[in-house]
Amino acid sequence: MRKPNSDVTNKAIDRILELSAAAQIQRRGTVKNSAKFHNLTGAIAAYGKLLGILAALQHLEEFHAIIGQQNVPGCIARI
Repeated sequence: MRKPNSDVTNKAIDRILELSAAAQIQRRGTVKNSAKFHNLTGAIAAYGKLLGILAALQHLEEFHAIIGQQNVPGCIARI
């Protein structure tokens, strides 16, 4: 059983992937070592970091959903 926030996380991940792909395509059409190229490189790196955070959040949500289904003492389930 997944939490309702997982849908929000999935939509956010999909949107970040779309933005990252668009930035990568746009970067291919720019002159290397130009300001625009470096700005797009920075944006792509930021998208990658954000994807890492969202993926970790998604795994944490799934973990808590699994723990919530088990008969685990409350003091452990809250960790």
